[in-house]
Amino acid sequence: MATKKFDLVIFGATSFVGQILTEYLFEHIGLTRKVKWAIAGRSEAKLNELRDSLGEKAAKLPIMVADSHDSEALDAMCGKSRVIVSTVGPYIRYGEALIAACVKNGNDYCDLTGEAYWIKQMIVKYEKAAKKSGARIVNCCGFDSIPSDLGTHFLQQHGKQQFGSYFNAVKLRVKAMKGGASGGTIASMGEMIIAAKADPEVRKAMGNPYILCPEKHKYSIRQHSLKGPAYDSDFNSWTGPFVMEAINSRVVLRSNALLKMAYGKDFSYGEAMLTGDGAKGRVKAFALTAALGAFAGSMILDPLRNLMNKFVLPKPGEGPSLQDQLNGYFDIRLLGTNKKGQQLSVQVTGDRDPGYGCTAKMLAQSALCLAFDVAKEDKAGGFWTPATAMGDLLIERLNQHAGMTFNQQ
Repeated sequence: MATKKFDLVIFGATSFVGQILTEYLFEHIGLTRKVKWAIAGRSEAKLNELRDSLGEKAAKLPIMVADSHDSEALDAMCGKSRVIVSTVGPYIRYGEALIAACVKNGNDYCDLTGEAYWIKQMIVKYEKAAKKSGARIVNCCGFDSIPSDLGTHFLQQHGKQQFGSYFNAVKLRVKAMKGGASGGTIASMGEMIIAAKADPEVRKAMGNPYILCPEKHKYSIRQHSLKGPAYDSDFNSWTGPFVMEAINSRVVLRSNALLKMAYGKDFSYGEAMLTGDGAKGRVKAFALTAALGAFAGSMILDPLRNLMNKFVLPKPGEGPSLQDQLNGYFDIRLLGTNKKGQQLSVQVTGDRDPGYGCTAKMLAQSALCLAFDVAKEDKAGGFWTPATAMGDLLIERLNQHAGMTFNQQ
């Protein structure tokens, strides 16, 4: 792997997030001998256009042409780079061939998928081979699910230091968030909803909070997901469902399972949006619940989904403007409670639009972390989560280079 030409390649560089990621990486590290990187995608013309947009200093940025379904081209790309970063979704349509190529060639890999059912399929099909080849596959390296997974990791480390034990119950609450959605994210959510509608087995699997855990995971409790408005006395606020909980909770639960149930067999985890105290907060919680229900309903019904896609929702490749990305942010709180009733709270923040500006930086730093901070000898091949693959090393990078903060309250 050390003899490969590139340290990392951005596959899908001309996608909406891929462009942001490429721009960030070029500003962050430029073109140096210390970090050798390239951009890749299916359209050479669009790749050249992206490179030109970076200015004259980017003229020597290498380009590789590869299609998501061209195994030969993907093998060639993997043969030239140690780490592959993928922004090409929906992954259930476009992601498997690249996973197969990375596993075959022993590459490290990270992406920003939030498609739990697809991840489970990939684990079942390729984890044994990944362990054999040394390929380290780390999904969910964006807003879903780094703040949740690394936030829980950060909280648990502080709990262990302060109280001598991990927390067996963790709540994540979104205090504030501002940002838009891209067409790629909407398309991914739509694909999952359509798949669940078409197949009862898929629907059942997607409803399983332990879907990403090893089959013999040893959890002893049922997880409870917030489905509607509820008052949270720990935060003195009404709460409503958080749309990303469906993937985030599954990643966090997998982390605990991969850590041999370090947080306990009775570890519980849940997420929600804070809407405020009093009557106003209650109304907001009900409105949030209704809005999410209406969106899900519109995606299930074919005529409504077609109308939404045509007239309302952003198309793939579209997303928030640069100004909206710069004005975006998120403020997340995590509260841990141990068996003695002792509690600790931490805060995780980001300085850009969470799904795009921040996600691009998280994904870039995840790739750099895999490439330079986590030795193959220290972390074997297989399917990992951000917390179990990179943990404190990635938190340090995000604090220093990605406009994020992890703080004890």
